[in-house]
Amino acid sequence: MSEQALGIAFTIMGAALAASLAGIGSAIGIGYPARAAGGVLAEDPGKFGSLFLLVVLPGTQGFYGFVAAFLIIGKIGQVATIEQGLQFLFASLPVAFVGLISAIHQGKVGAAGVNLVAKRPKEVIKGVILAAMVETYAVLGLLISFFLINAVKLG
Repeated sequence: MSEQALGIAFTIMGAALAASLAGIGSAIGIGYPARAAGGVLAEDPGKFGSLFLLVVLPGTQGFYGFVAAFLIIGKIGQVATIEQGLQFLFASLPVAFVGLISAIHQGKVGAAGVNLVAKRPKEVIKGVILAAMVETYAVLGLLISFFLINAVKLG
């Protein structure tokens, strides 16, 4: 395998990790508040609008992983060395791992928010704010990956 081919393989691995791990975290994270919301909605279907944001918020990490993967994929044709490929692989790790872990925990916070809305429907914004606090770290993971991706010297 040539040096360029190996560099491209590492680059693809980075894109795959960014999209996959963040996506897995989102899938798991959405499951927690969705299950809790199912019980609440069985009793009061009118609360769907209040619960929707709490359920979908952990899905943003999967989107962030997709964005990072898309940025990396756009540079595959310019990768010429193993070192460049490894740099893209390492650049994907913040969004991949922070996305994985934060989405799961955001889902747990979202499920607690669903329980809050079940008992006190007017308090929905408090549940959203608590879940959004976890989102801060997902955004930071995306930003670090973005800066690292753009710092790779190509050509």
